[in-house]
Amino acid sequence: MPNSVATVIGTVIAVVFALTVIFVRLRAAGKPTSAKKILIPPIMMSTGFLMYIFPFTRENISYAIIAFLAGCVLSYPLIVTSKMFMKDKAVYLHRSKAFIYILLGLLVLRLILHSVVEHYVDIYQTGSLFFDLAFGMLVPWRMAMFVQYRRLVQGRGPMSPSVESKA
Repeated sequence: MPNSVATVIGTVIAVVFALTVIFVRLRAAGKPTSAKKILIPPIMMSTGFLMYIFPFTRENISYAIIAFLAGCVLSYPLIVTSKMFMKDKAVYLHRSKAFIYILLGLLVLRLILHSVVEHYVDIYQTGSLFFDLAFGMLVPWRMAMFVQYRRLVQGRGPMSPSVESKA
């Protein structure tokens, strides 16, 4: 498959994925969350590391570390806008308009970076680098959500949405 076709397919998949995440997040905001709902996504996503079984997806380890660390940095806006509260003895994630804009901004950044990165590594390695980046974003974000969740469950957090949590 030519690189240009693979790039278009990858871009379409990224857009569909981002829109799906926004849709799922908006629907989930009205339902209680749990530790399981917070921790399963990074655990399930970690199976993506099986791609490294295939030699053509392997990149220089320093590139992978940089991609992961960049993801950790880019997780900060997600962490800041993910606020939880207790209501009727259940934990809910506060719906944030900023979250949608942050996700769309990250998608645009991903598309721009993708066109730059693919000049230095092939399409398969580009995919694995962006997987590392996404995993680097997901893990700190979900860890922060889990810590916030545990605080609420243990009675050390806000009982209802506050004015300051409406980002």
